[in-house]
Amino acid sequence: MGTRLTALLLAGALTLALSACAPAGEVLPPETTPTPTQTARPEPARAFTLPRSEGTLHPILSQDAANVALAGLVWEGLFALDGSFEPQPVLCQGYTVSEDGLTWTFTLRSGVTFSDGSPLTADEAAASLRLAMGESSRFSGRMGGVRSVTSQDGAVVVTLNRPNGALPALLDIPIVKGESEEPLGTGPYVVEGWGEDSRLTARSDWWQNKPLPVQTIPLYTVPEPDDLIYAFDAGDISLVSTDLTGTNALGFGGDYETWDYPTSTMLYVGFNCNAGACRDPAVRQALSRGLDRNSVASALYARHAVASALPVHPAAACYDETAAAALDYAPQALADGLTAAGWSKGEDGLWARGRERLSLTFVVSTDNTFRLTAAEYLAGELTRAGIGVELQKLSWTDYQKALAQGDFDLYLGAVTLSADFDPTPLLSGALNYGKYWNADTNALTDAYRAAAGTARETAAAALWARLAQEAPFAVLCFQNQSVLTQWGMVSGLTPTQQNPFYGFAHWSVGSRG
Repeated sequence: MGTRLTALLLAGALTLALSACAPAGEVLPPETTPTPTQTARPEPARAFTLPRSEGTLHPILSQDAANVALAGLVWEGLFALDGSFEPQPVLCQGYTVSEDGLTWTFTLRSGVTFSDGSPLTADEAAASLRLAMGESSRFSGRMGGVRSVTSQDGAVVVTLNRPNGALPALLDIPIVKGESEEPLGTGPYVVEGWGEDSRLTARSDWWQNKPLPVQTIPLYTVPEPDDLIYAFDAGDISLVSTDLTGTNALGFGGDYETWDYPTSTMLYVGFNCNAGACRDPAVRQALSRGLDRNSVASALYARHAVASALPVHPAAACYDETAAAALDYAPQALADGLTAAGWSKGEDGLWARGRERLSLTFVVSTDNTFRLTAAEYLAGELTRAGIGVELQKLSWTDYQKALAQGDFDLYLGAVTLSADFDPTPLLSGALNYGKYWNADTNALTDAYRAAAGTARETAAAALWARLAQEAPFAVLCFQNQSVLTQWGMVSGLTPTQQNPFYGFAHWSVGSRG
């Protein structure tokens, strides 16, 4: 495999070069602090300057990546997710849960004020969550299990349709006051000025009372993505957050430092569980063992991903290394599994059962170069193992049509899971293209979702064991996203999926001008 893989890696490197370097929807190993990748040195920037678009800065309603990234400096949520996807309390002082797990009552931290000096109230917190539930394209999906959000006796009460023991992981939604495009926040900075004079100014009355690394942060307006690239390459902007492997990855050039951080965006191979050879769970199990996850994550994704055989990030508490090892790449296990499923390898090196050849249709969309390269590599590996694979490279529209109609044996997919790592969409929801159905699996999924604390880890282990047996899909890796900074401008970064500025008070920021 060495020579063939080397050639493929060189092709992947060329792809990276052509696309240069640079959305969250479709990971560094679990370290607390990412280590930057360094290149040569650029010209000094004038000051620590951040980008913003001409659109709304509203942290719940905005869909612009640059404006969304700024949210963590101005607004705060009841909780914030750390680098291990664990919810850390911010505006929430504590909470209680009803016996049936459906009613959560969140007590707010006292002494917190918005930037106009008015105190944080449960009414505003509840209104923000309702806004996210009803009008936010970014947050409404995670709130799908919420029946209602109200304020009662100074607390926020969230009532669920079904129990979810990891609900706090979903409540890092910004809390705002007001209905303007720049509503008030409780965070360390406030938005001031307009146009070329737009800036973030540190609050002297921030409730956390921590010293900040910089008092004023100019905001550089970028009307179009190409303007963002130009401004960063020219040194007018000090930092950008981007997906270097995304469908619309921006082509940043020049010299910069790269700080990767983990996300819940999962790359996986889906199986048709309703027709063809993959109707047999034993075949699906065997095929899963023939997928070289480490090569996909490390080589094809240029280390902007971390391999995983489970539908949970390796940095998260519910990840089970023993369960993952039992599912990971093992060519002999592929052969043994197919043999146990009744297939045999002929003198021609091809797998067959009687006169039936083991031939599979593998579909992938051409909209993302990295996924396409991964599919080509995996198809090649399965072919070399003696399995007939027809790789169909489809436009996004035709790819979606093939999934909807079940015109595949395998497909390469990507999904951004919620921070509670609930696999329900893939097992019985809108992403169950393979038409998998099993009542026992659904019951284990419900138990996992409802459990909290150490009980959740136990429930997760039971679910992972069941998924190993049924193999409705095969996880490959979780993608990273990246913070790019001008050379030597900042240090001590600890970015997270929802907040590139997580722990900003502990960063070191210095002008090189």
